[in-house]
Parts: sequence; C-alpha cells; structure tokens
Amino acid sequence: MADLSPVDRILAAIRAIPRGEVAGYGHVARRAGLPGRARMVARVLRDNTDPKLPWHRVLRSDGHIAFPPDSEGFAEQTQRLRAEGVDVRDGRVRISDSVKDLDGDLDAALWRPR
Repeated sequence: MADLSPVDRILAAIRAIPRGEVAGYGHVARRAGLPGRARMVARVLRDNTDPKLPWHRVLRSDGHIAFPPDSEGFAEQTQRLRAEGVDVRDGRVRISDSVKDLDGDLDAALWRPR
C-alpha cells in the first residue's frame, strides 16, 4: 500500500473489512499505515461518492455509530450492519477487547466484532 496516496490507502483498508465485521476509525487509519489519523478516515468517508464502499462497517472506537441517533445515516448504518448479521444495540456494536489491546493476531483482532 506504500505506493498509494493516503486517501487510496484508507479506501483500501475500508474495502478490506469483511462483510459482517467492523473496525473503528483509528483502526482503519492504522491499517492504512496512518496511525493517529482517525479524523482523516472520517473526512474520507464524508467525501466518499462510491456507493459500493462499505462505509457502514466503520464505527467510533467505542463501537458507537457516529451519526446522531435520530438521523437517516444512523438508521441506514444500523440497517446495513444488521443485514450483515452484526449485533447492533442502542447504536453500538461491541468491539472485541483484543482490538483495543492490539494483542495476538492484529488482522483478526481488527476485523472481528463481538
């Protein structure tokens, strides 16, 4: 990914999140080789025009959906995640503690919700 622009690296990291799994903005940034750039991930998602990008798989680090609870974006993200079998409760997906600790297999930890 080193030859790609930062935006392209972020998009590639988002596309790599498997169906039915999630990652935080910061996890996507680290995966793209841009540690500490979670806000850049958010900006890339905000500006995205690709309808096939699995944007709904990216959440806040605490597992919450970033949209306001009464918004169309919140409803759409919740619906898309549930359609993939992700357990969404009160706007939150439980992200494995191993993601937060970054112990063990990094790829497995980053992409596996609980």
